[in-house]
Amino acid sequence: MNAVVSLVGGPVRSVVEERTMRPPVIGKIRPGIKVLTTKARGNADAVALYDSMVAAGASFETIGKTLESRCNLKNALAPRNTDYFTCRRSDFNNPDVAEEIVRLYGEDRGQGVRLYRFPVLFAFNDWMQNIPNEMAAWGTSGRKYFSQYGHDGLRYCKTYAKVERDPRAQRAVRHFGGRDVIFRQDDAIPDGICNPEQCPQYQSRQCNLGAQFVFAIPDIKGLGLIELPTNSIYVLQKAYAAMKTVQLARGKLTGTRFWISKREFDITRINEAGEAVRQPQMLTVLDADIDIGALLDGAEEAPAAIEAAGSAGQPGPGGTVIQLHPAEGEGAAGRAGQVEAGDGPPESMEEKRHRMQDLLQRLRFVDDEQRQAFRIYGHFLFGRGWTERAADVDKMIARLTNALDDPSALDREIDEAIDAHRNA
Repeated sequence: MNAVVSLVGGPVRSVVEERTMRPPVIGKIRPGIKVLTTKARGNADAVALYDSMVAAGASFETIGKTLESRCNLKNALAPRNTDYFTCRRSDFNNPDVAEEIVRLYGEDRGQGVRLYRFPVLFAFNDWMQNIPNEMAAWGTSGRKYFSQYGHDGLRYCKTYAKVERDPRAQRAVRHFGGRDVIFRQDDAIPDGICNPEQCPQYQSRQCNLGAQFVFAIPDIKGLGLIELPTNSIYVLQKAYAAMKTVQLARGKLTGTRFWISKREFDITRINEAGEAVRQPQMLTVLDADIDIGALLDGAEEAPAAIEAAGSAGQPGPGGTVIQLHPAEGEGAAGRAGQVEAGDGPPESMEEKRHRMQDLLQRLRFVDDEQRQAFRIYGHFLFGRGWTERAADVDKMIARLTNALDDPSALDREIDEAIDAHRNA
């Protein structure tokens, strides 16, 4: 058996600690509703049953199964996007939690009290743990195919190995620790690489992107987190950008109060004729009421900016941020040459900030105190607003790159800047 590192830092003491920890989920908020299809609306009994079950707060899964059994209607419900979120009692382990969420954060905009916008707190500093996502094809018995990224950065199509049979016992061999995951290798995907253009399941809309926001809601009690599913790549991209922006400014995601809401965007899709068509669509949006400029630049104003945003009490530095270490023997000049080489398009300010964030992580600037010291240092060197000036950002990147070989010199410069700031 492969060695496994326990969450408590010591040797594994139980079969439970061998498995990857998954945070408990106490409920689910949905981004829309399900309504009767055109065919189902022609059945008066189905309409009456649907209306009564929706009013009673039944889940749409339960409603669909009931319609199939009582009215003999298969696939009687179709998803519909709305400008509000659905928070139903049946989607929570404790149904009272759903009512409490709507009571605290619901609004009446003329159609009754509904959940249009609510605050969330993320439990991890790794965005992928806050929004796990994958391509997956589902069958009647669960996942059939699903995507996973390899160490080489390629996206692979995985599936479950066929369970072997014991010829003597005439039954399936019992597996310990779950089913074996293998590369998919068949006529459609012979090399195991996830290629949607060549995948019959993706082309027939059986395989789709699936993601879940996983978060806590302030003032909502319960030993676990809440999920919000989405299958939109636009939602995923915008949420990723929002998280990276906050992480660039604060060094972590935990402790910041984000807000989830709906907003209408014009998106482009390809129709059946292969033509690009733009259409409006309501998308889930992740936002945070914080002054990014103050966080990046304002040395003395940064704590006030965070407090004004209404962020929760600050926990210790999260342990989910992957630290990037320079390879042995790699000098600053070599690294700088790698960045400057090439005749590609000019680097954008966002790319420069991402590169600066990467350097700060390499130099172990991970907690709030270190980040605050760095803000004072930048303000001392270049003045207010330096993070918006490309030339000053380039100078800071060059200084941080050199510090990879001599971090103590940078520490001394930062200490001098802090002393000067205190004596100013």
